[in-house]
Amino acid sequence: MVITSAILIMGILCSAISFLFFGYSCLTSPFMVSEFKRYGLSTYRRLTGCLQILGALTLLGGLFYLPFTIIGSAGLSILMWMGFAVRIRIRDSLIQSTPALFYAVLNMVILFTALQDFD
Repeated sequence: MVITSAILIMGILCSAISFLFFGYSCLTSPFMVSEFKRYGLSTYRRLTGCLQILGALTLLGGLFYLPFTIIGSAGLSILMWMGFAVRIRIRDSLIQSTPALFYAVLNMVILFTALQDFD
């Protein structure tokens, strides 16, 4: 099963490219080290970065095999809902929390669209 919807492909590429960047940043950026300390989750920074990269690569694989789209978008959506919850818990502003919410919703849209295409 190959994905043919142009809008779905654009959403997948947007999410996958973003999460490749986010994951790499999570693993290498001193800023992200300080952010994860601020979140109270410094021990989960590397795991988060690896999961973001894995989710991005799974989404890219999903362009050629639909079940990967479902798995990758579900995983990234869960990760971002958890990220949004952390932002709320530490009382970040709406502007600071919006990216996590945006990517959670984007990946949910990808997930539900892919599920409709799945036979």
